Order: sequence, then C-alpha cells, then structure tokens
Amino acid sequence: MVASATPFVIQTQDIAKEYVMGTEHIHALRSVSIDIRRGEYVAFMGPSGSGKSTLMNIVGCLDTPSSGRYVLNGQDVSRMSDNQLAEVRNKEIGFVFQTFNLLPRATALENVALPLIYAGLSKRERTEKALEALRSVGLADRAGHRPNELSGGQRQRVAIARALVNVPSVLLADEPTGALDSKTSYEIMGLFEALYAKGNTIIMVTHEEDIAHYAHRIVRLRDGLIETDEVNQSISKPLVASEA
Repeated sequence: MVASATPFVIQTQDIAKEYVMGTEHIHALRSVSIDIRRGEYVAFMGPSGSGKSTLMNIVGCLDTPSSGRYVLNGQDVSRMSDNQLAEVRNKEIGFVFQTFNLLPRATALENVALPLIYAGLSKRERTEKALEALRSVGLADRAGHRPNELSGGQRQRVAIARALVNVPSVLLADEPTGALDSKTSYEIMGLFEALYAKGNTIIMVTHEEDIAHYAHRIVRLRDGLIETDEVNQSISKPLVASEA
C-alpha cells in the first residue's frame, strides 16, 4: 500500500463516463464528486442504469473516467494505462463478487493465495498469509476443500479472504449477497461489519435496500448523478456471523 497523508482513500472530482454506441452517446456518469475516508463503510445504491456499476468500475480501477480526476490512496489513477491500473488493483483493491469467482479445481487455500503469486511472495509466505486470511473469516479448517465441497456462504467467505489477503486499501463488494439465501446473507453482512470494526474501508454496491442499510453511509445514484449522500441513521443490527 502506498502511504498517504490525506485522510481520504478515495477522492473523485467531477468524473464523467461517456460511451459511444453507433451514433448514440450514453452518459453513464455525469460530474460525480465523492470523498471516502479511510475506515468508512459505504454503500452505492441506485436503479438499473443509475451509474452505480460504472462508478464501481472506476473506483475499482477496472475502467477510467472520460473526464474528471480520481485519486486513490494518494495516487492519481485517472489516466493510467491498463498495465498500471492492473498493478494498482492488485495492491490497493480487494474485490468480492456476487458469483464468488473461485477457481473450481483449486483448494480454498490456493484460491486465497492467488493474488500473492502476482505480488511475488514465496510459497511459504503465500501459505502463511492465506491461512491467516482464512482464519480471519472463520474458515481455516476448510483450507483444503475445493469450492464444490463448500456451501454458498463458505465460498463467499473464501472470496472475502482472497480479497483481504493483500491488505488492500479498499474492500470493494459488488452485490456480495446476490447469490445467497437470506440467512446466509445476514451472516455475510455480519462478517463485513466485523471487518469494518477492525478498520477496513468497505464499499458495497447493491440494489437491495435491506443490505445497503448495513453500511454506515449510503450514496444513491440516479441518471449518472449523486442523488443523495447521507450518513445511515438506521444501521441494521446484523446477526452474529457464524459459519455459513
């Protein structure tokens, strides 16, 4: 992680994203400015076409804005090349996806250790750090299991451990409970709450109102603009995280 004196891990200034499809110009984002402090727990919400997924892609360094400025942990990433963005992603962003994105033939330990291969760590270091990450999500005893030997909730825990293993600046969760039943969803949200309590910066993208209310700040988008950006006054009380 790059050290930075600013209290903000994410700062966007008037970022916009425009796509050209034939003769049509689509404005996915229009002048979005947002600051997110270290240790915040933020939800991006909005209907389909609101721009929340585009904002997530830019914040996660999966895409760059058409205009405006984006500073991530003290680095201006607005105009970086694809190779530079890939390096920043691996160091700064931990991704958690709706569909888990685990390698089916690899064990939980091997899945979690994967980002560390790109970081150049030795096998011993990778194993130690991956086990530590699995322990942090309550799955150290499942290290040798493959995804098809785990429940949906356990697979998402493995994915969260993989996202945490590089100690990223931001944990970015895209519809993290979308493939889970209600009980398991609450358990996973309880885990996110515990990670937030430990000081992790979490950004969650969701269309589910009850899930968004676990976050401590909710940013609502509509038509490519921020509609509201408010501290959550009615934080949900998650169930105690147990093994899903």
